[in-house]
Amino acid sequence: MVTVKGAWLMVSVGILSLLSCGDKSRYIIGAGSSFDNPLFSKMFYSYFRARGVKVNYQSIGSGGGISQLINRTIDFGASDVPMNEEQDSLSPGDVLHVPITVSAVVLSYNLPELKDTLRLSPQVLASLFLGRITRWNDTAIAALNPGVPLPDLPVVIAHRSDGSGTTNIFTGYLSRVSKEWDGRVGRGSSVNWPAGLGGKGNEGVAGLIRQTHGAIGYIELAFAMQNKMSFGKIRNRAGRFITPSIASIGAAADIAMPADGKASLADTGAPDGYPISSFSWVLIYKEQGYRRHPRENAAQLLQLLDWMIHDGQQYSSALYYAPLSPAAVSAGDALLQSVTYEGGSILTQKNL
Repeated sequence: MVTVKGAWLMVSVGILSLLSCGDKSRYIIGAGSSFDNPLFSKMFYSYFRARGVKVNYQSIGSGGGISQLINRTIDFGASDVPMNEEQDSLSPGDVLHVPITVSAVVLSYNLPELKDTLRLSPQVLASLFLGRITRWNDTAIAALNPGVPLPDLPVVIAHRSDGSGTTNIFTGYLSRVSKEWDGRVGRGSSVNWPAGLGGKGNEGVAGLIRQTHGAIGYIELAFAMQNKMSFGKIRNRAGRFITPSIASIGAAADIAMPADGKASLADTGAPDGYPISSFSWVLIYKEQGYRRHPRENAAQLLQLLDWMIHDGQQYSSALYYAPLSPAAVSAGDALLQSVTYEGGSILTQKNL
């Protein structure tokens, strides 16, 4: 979640190839979450094939997407965390948060001598990232992994050096489960880490983990799966050690949704739910009649988002995202129906 100077000019190779052909007047511009980018790439390619509308999406981080939305240089932003009060105050209009997908942050580690999947509790995780547990054979870790020979090896913490939605999800979880963490460090897209080494992006953190025997760090589930990295089971509030998976993420996200769509999944109470799961959102202005923004363009944007929360969900599981629950889809439908153009409704349920 970091604003990158001139980042709105960054376009993926795949999107560039789409923009180089056909009618260039029919495209939608978005920016933000890298957490969503693998899924968005598939969705937007499929949407172009189905509807002939191109989407230029720049994966620059949640903060960059929010910043560009505030500046009205894009049609939509994407973020792994809702806008905060300061961002809301800077926005020239009301911003809607449409739930778009669900994924998870996992704890990946470099301990090749372990034959069993490492089990971790909220308290041990907080102590590791606070720098209080410094060796892998610490009694607190051993108690969670009976019969597993843990190495007498220093713990090396790997964390993000850049601002990111992934960091916000992880530190939000730690703040929820540890009063000490909440008091000393807190939640944010960038925090003052008590311990460890920083890497830029999931790639940077993953590189530190791979290069360092004894390292542990947090990365996105899709990235860990695609790169065949080891990651641990986390004890949830029900006392169960949960492996992050489509099923356990979906269980965490199967909740009653607030009308504004801003639901937190951290430390889920679902017995089978993975406790470091999170929604991600597409952000749009509720009133679309601004800066000579054509009504047709606003309608195309809403048609895209309607397709994403319905037909587009078919691409989720293969890319390690959980499809939206019926409650989340219903919340998204209601939010899209509330969008206006110069005060009047843009779309009805009939023409969505």
